[in-house]
Amino acid sequence: MPRKRTSIATFSLSFLDVMSCGLGAVVLLFLIIKHNLDTTAQSLVVIPELASEVMLLDKEILDGKEGLAELRNTIAELINRIVIAQGLARRITEDLNDTSGQEAAMASAAQDSEIEQLKQDLQKLDAERQRQEADTDNTGQDTRSFVGEGNRQYLTGLKLGGNRILVLLDASASMLDDTIVNVIRRRNMSDQQKRSSPKWQQALEMVEWLSTRFPITSKYQVYTFNTSADSVIADSKGQWLDVSNKTQLNQAFKNLKDIIPSGGTSLENVFLDIKKLSPLPDNIYLLTDGLPTQGRNPSRDTTISGRNRLELFEDALKQLTTTVPINIILLPMEGDPMAASAFWQMAQLTGGSFMSPSEDWP
Repeated sequence: MPRKRTSIATFSLSFLDVMSCGLGAVVLLFLIIKHNLDTTAQSLVVIPELASEVMLLDKEILDGKEGLAELRNTIAELINRIVIAQGLARRITEDLNDTSGQEAAMASAAQDSEIEQLKQDLQKLDAERQRQEADTDNTGQDTRSFVGEGNRQYLTGLKLGGNRILVLLDASASMLDDTIVNVIRRRNMSDQQKRSSPKWQQALEMVEWLSTRFPITSKYQVYTFNTSADSVIADSKGQWLDVSNKTQLNQAFKNLKDIIPSGGTSLENVFLDIKKLSPLPDNIYLLTDGLPTQGRNPSRDTTISGRNRLELFEDALKQLTTTVPINIILLPMEGDPMAASAFWQMAQLTGGSFMSPSEDWP
């Protein structure tokens, strides 16, 4: 049987429900949107109050970033400098090592040179010592000895030795003392007091000291002089005596102790007598205390000036044989300032030496 047709209503309950739900959703949406707008408006009201602080913080952040960038750049630059410094340090260390090596090599070479020089010096000293020992074995120490006061050794500069040695001892009155007043006073004393004059005794000790340096194989002669010269050994003037003759040598110094200083001084006559020695001496020792006061012939004048004494000295030099070295031992004497210079020039002219001894020599 046929189905019964039903009628359809336009507005039903379901439709109303849907519409109600839709309207509710629109209202809810409207409320939500309006609430958000209110919140945003409130936020827009609050932000202007914090804007300045935000800007300050932003500026600080920016400054911090810039400072951080500068620090990073500085650190990078420092690292670069450290690397360069380390490189330079390595280079300097290498240079120092090279320099140290060179200095060590140079120092070693210098030490080797010094050691070699010292060896040569030692060899020279040893050779000189052996020569001196050989000379000592041949000196007058085997013939005579001299004992002075104390244990003194002097660097005199005198050229000792020789094959023919001549000693010239000034025995004029000035050898009695160092001053003119005391010379005049002692000249009026007894002979014993004249012989014991300290200056004269020192001169005798000097001659005796020289005698101990005579080589044993050499020959000698000892002259004393004032206005003339004579040998201390009688009848031996113009002759050479043997150092090996001990008795004769001792007699010579015994005779010296009996001589009394007196008279003036003539170097010219002494140099004339030297020419009479044959052969000529090869070493001369002259012990005196000043320039001559007499020439070849005696003078009648009682006084003499320093200039005249120098002229007499120059006249004596004309009689001198300059090939023979003359070693001068000049004793002190007042009132004769040109003596030292004149006798020093004589020593230089002849190739000899000059000395002015202390009071305690030898």
